[in-house]
Amino acid sequence: QVQLVESGGGLVQAGGSLRLSCAASGRTFINYAMGWFRQAPGKEREFVAAITWSGGSTYYVDSVKGRFTISRDNAKNTVYLQMNSLKPEDTAVYYCAAKFGTTSYLGKDYNYWGQGTQVTVSS
Repeated sequence: QVQLVESGGGLVQAGGSLRLSCAASGRTFINYAMGWFRQAPGKEREFVAAITWSGGSTYYVDSVKGRFTISRDNAKNTVYLQMNSLKPEDTAVYYCAAKFGTTSYLGKDYNYWGQGTQVTVSS
């Protein structure tokens, strides 16, 4: 089992920044690729970003490229999502997820999920 706990969400004005954190506990963190997903009201869950176990490769949905950065600190068992130039359309509940092995942009491929943290961007 891997337990994931997100933090760092909140209310921010458009153009502002937030940094989400996801602390992992349980099984060996470095065995897992990590991803961030989000779900807005009335919409399906959407892939946002993913990072390999080493942090050497990262992947993003087009709508956040150049604005969001995913990173991880394996010594702290934590993955981060730095979100800059936030837009109202970024408003959603953000979830981190762990996938054994390689990365994926498909939520169904992930083994463990956090409880989510709300991000609200006002215009």
